[in-house]
Amino acid sequence: MRTVKEVSDLTGISVRALHYYDEIGLLKPTGKSEAGYRLYDDKALETLQQVLFFREFDIPLKEIKAVMANPALDRNHILQMQRKMLTIKKERMERLIASIDDILKGENKMDFTVFSKTEIEEMFQTMVEHMPENMRNIAIKEFGSMEQWKKHYMEVVSSEKMQKGYAKVVEWYGGKDKFLSVSQNSVSKEVAESYNKRMEAILQKLAAKRDCAVDSFEVKEIVGEYGFVMKQFSQIKEEKGFMLAQAQYYRNEKTRLMTDEKYGDGASVFFARAIESFYGKE
Repeated sequence: MRTVKEVSDLTGISVRALHYYDEIGLLKPTGKSEAGYRLYDDKALETLQQVLFFREFDIPLKEIKAVMANPALDRNHILQMQRKMLTIKKERMERLIASIDDILKGENKMDFTVFSKTEIEEMFQTMVEHMPENMRNIAIKEFGSMEQWKKHYMEVVSSEKMQKGYAKVVEWYGGKDKFLSVSQNSVSKEVAESYNKRMEAILQKLAAKRDCAVDSFEVKEIVGEYGFVMKQFSQIKEEKGFMLAQAQYYRNEKTRLMTDEKYGDGASVFFARAIESFYGKE
């Protein structure tokens, strides 16, 4: 058993911080001495070590406590989670160090990579798991094997062009962690179908207002509903950038032809103008 002072000397955590951890229930001492001093055994030190791992990522103590207290997460689950987080951080640090080395050598390559190799692999796995079986089989047949498909995905997503595109998407979601969380917890097929039906009803209403001014109340009301539903479905933090990108999508020649065929001549451009008017074109 170690005293709070001994634990402080061993870990570098202040005595005051250890007292606070006890007060909030994050790290309770194993017992107390006859004099009333806190005492910690090896198991308590192991718990403190896990807390310190999480603190490496500036995670609030309240959230650390919630994770540690989750009955669904045992010691190995928590350690695996922390290992994954540290691996990602390590890869990020290695990229930063490499960038600094390039600058020192006068070879600055301006690396603005958004996702690490580990994160891209997880994105691929999530995509495969949530993809309908028939589409998954088609992709495997097209690439020859799952391994070749994954290799192609890794190369495409790791490219500078794709990483720059993801940087904007991450901004819409309010951060990379939020984007990864959403992508790893995709909505069910039933929920997706429900949203698609609602979106279809909105676009039908908007198409019926093609003869109205894009800044009219009735058009703005429908576009506002459009943005609200898109925000709900995509779970993004702010829909403006997302919707303006959608407007640009409607101006694409191929999209324009398909949209006009479905909703009537001029519908695609009208959708784009209505969205840009509502959100203010960037």
